[in-house]
Amino acid sequence: TVHRLVQFLNAAPIAEIDPEPFYIYNFPGSMEITALFRPHIEIEDGLVKTVDLPNNTFFCSEAENLVLFIGKEPNMHWRTFGDCVFQLARKTGIRRILFVGSFGGAVPHTREPRLYVTCSDRDMLPQMEKYGVRRSGYEGPGSFTSYLMSRATPEGFEMVSLVAEIPGYLQGANPSSIEAVTRRLAKILQVPLDLDTLRNASTKWELEVSSAIEESDELAEKVRQLEDMYDNELLDEDGDS
Repeated sequence: TVHRLVQFLNAAPIAEIDPEPFYIYNFPGSMEITALFRPHIEIEDGLVKTVDLPNNTFFCSEAENLVLFIGKEPNMHWRTFGDCVFQLARKTGIRRILFVGSFGGAVPHTREPRLYVTCSDRDMLPQMEKYGVRRSGYEGPGSFTSYLMSRATPEGFEMVSLVAEIPGYLQGANPSSIEAVTRRLAKILQVPLDLDTLRNASTKWELEVSSAIEESDELAEKVRQLEDMYDNELLDEDGDS
């Protein structure tokens, strides 16, 4: 989603965080495990063409008064990585930090992704709920985003995390989630964006996925069950309102 915003707004890179102190490259274990940590390389005709190390880049759209960040969650030294983020935020006059992401859940690809919000300040929750998002609830292994949010108020910032629940049975990029989150961000940030391209990509993706799923009776039935659960939940919410 942030990649899309960088493209839409023609935002220019302004700073980077050096990856060297923050990532594990040589993790012991099977190839399946180590592949999750090692940099991707490309060798062609006996020569190394590329070595892709983790990239953490800040972009700026002066027209919209926005700083955008695309990066990878650090494996270690979270406090220092957080210091880097807050330091740049202070230098650029940022007051609110907004994170966007996704997680696999029990939502079918044929329905609007559910969006959940977490805030650093309770007073911000009603404001965010105006955009059709739900308050999050979770207990378990934590992310760097949650850690950063725990520091936001003492550091003098507001912070919001907006995550989309996407189909757990699908892998790879999810155009439907990208469109839904970008649409909310455009309203929250009051940024005029032409979302027609994203809507078309989302519709095309949904049709292609539905066609592939219909080839498996078991998976098609699972999707129908998820659709029923999703629709019944909406009916229950309408009945309570």
